[in-house]
Amino acid sequence: MSLLIVIIALALIFDYINGFHDAANSIATVVSTKVLTPFQAVLWAALFNSVAYFIFKDHAVANSISKTVYKEFITLPVIFSGLLAAIFWNLLTWWYGIPSSSSHTLIGGFAGAAIAHALLEKGLNFPWSRIVDSHTILMTVLFIFLAPIIGIFISVFITVVTIMRNIWVRIAIIVAVTLATAFLFDNFENNKMNENVQKFYGIDKYNKEITLLKEDLISKKDAGLEAKLTATQEKLDKATVYYNHIKPLVNDFDNSSAKAIAKIANDSGWLKSAAASKIKDAVRNANDYLVLESKAPSDKAAKAEYDIAKEKTEGYKEPLKLYLAGTISMDSAITAVNAIYPIKPQNLEKVKKKIKGFNIEKSFAAEIDKADNSMIVYGILLSSLLFILIYIYVEKVKTPTAYTVANMFKKLQLFSSAAFSIGHGGNDAQKVMGIIGAALIASGSIQDFGQLPSWVPVACYLAIGLGTMSGGWKIVKTMGSKITKVTPLEGVAAETAGAFTLFFTGQMGIPVSTTHTITGSIIGVGATKRLSAVRWGVTTNLLWAWVLTIPVSATLAAITYFIVTLFVK
Repeated sequence: MSLLIVIIALALIFDYINGFHDAANSIATVVSTKVLTPFQAVLWAALFNSVAYFIFKDHAVANSISKTVYKEFITLPVIFSGLLAAIFWNLLTWWYGIPSSSSHTLIGGFAGAAIAHALLEKGLNFPWSRIVDSHTILMTVLFIFLAPIIGIFISVFITVVTIMRNIWVRIAIIVAVTLATAFLFDNFENNKMNENVQKFYGIDKYNKEITLLKEDLISKKDAGLEAKLTATQEKLDKATVYYNHIKPLVNDFDNSSAKAIAKIANDSGWLKSAAASKIKDAVRNANDYLVLESKAPSDKAAKAEYDIAKEKTEGYKEPLKLYLAGTISMDSAITAVNAIYPIKPQNLEKVKKKIKGFNIEKSFAAEIDKADNSMIVYGILLSSLLFILIYIYVEKVKTPTAYTVANMFKKLQLFSSAAFSIGHGGNDAQKVMGIIGAALIASGSIQDFGQLPSWVPVACYLAIGLGTMSGGWKIVKTMGSKITKVTPLEGVAAETAGAFTLFFTGQMGIPVSTTHTITGSIIGVGATKRLSAVRWGVTTNLLWAWVLTIPVSATLAAITYFIVTLFVK
């Protein structure tokens, strides 16, 4: 428990460092254009970093981070080592004013420590694809290059549209792009809801298990493995049938609601099998099953008991099914459960509370509702309307002058900076949430990321907000003036492009670098004037820092892990 507390404290310290390390991402342009003073800018950014808590409900980025490493290799020493390496690299790059990615530092550190742990436990020939989630790593590496490129293209587009002389053509383009963006985010929402339903039924888990079992069967023929593969395939087929029933309802979410979909699914009997599994998990987890699971990799006695508990507690399903059907009472269910695998006396009230409070319909509705991104879509629509009204007022209602136009963009920059800060808070605070979630899972405190306590997101958003308030003036200088000189118009274009990119990748659950994103956007507005306006020498140095961050962080974390294992057993 003491190591868990240290890890949570370190994670929040990293989040705080992330705030002042990446403060430049949110405030560099608004400071360099003198729209706000440095002090005003960090307060502004910190406020909207924290506002992100109320906007990003699904925490998709945090979920991706927590799954970077497979559960078998997530231990408290692994997370501890990864955090130490990430903090060291962040402070080093901040000291030299290099805007490296805190996100990639964290991912690299987490993965590097896990690989070191796995190689010690399994040997050098153990495949890395069984240690880290290759899809998450691949997407993260891919977006080292894609995030700034997307930022460049969007910022160039916004700048070109903004300087168009015909205001009505400009407004028509804004309307068309806004509607296309709303449609895109609606598609994201639909895909995420379907993904959440699949996770609810365990379809993703079954697919992963089947892939691993097939790989094992290639290397050795075993009747037990074949039987397990057949059983898992049957579970997958059954879950897929239920999912196919629910999918059309989810696709029609805009004309319905999460509660209505959950009620139909429950009344139709499509949640019965999932209910049995969910309540079984809730009961055995309340009886310290997760604590036993967390001890199993390093304790032989705990491993032996865990294997027994894992097999026997599956039998909890039958009496709990009868309870859910109203066939037996709570006391009878407890008696039957206790006979299958004993409930510890100190856990009895906790188990009763879990059974009494269980509601499969409510749980299912919550999984669907988490993917609802209507607040983001409404924000995009209102933002576009605001831009259009300001353009009409300044250029048609009033006589446009150089002063009024410049003043308009200074005011708009406050808005675009706030939007980028929300994206920054939603993206970067979630990464630390993922690490704390992984630590809680490794310690046996929770079973999966869906059970993350409410204090975790609150603490993470507060920490990154406080860190942003501390500022990061060395990096502000690099971002705000060394890449290219930025005007208020260009600041609006860069920040809007960066904000869109972060909202876009956040909806996809891809952990991208806010540093890379805003840098690409600033390069885009500079290149719009002329290519020579961008100081490519500075940009090349930044690129090297980006490319090296993951491998350097991973190496530092691996070395740290080897040292930590000498003191922590």
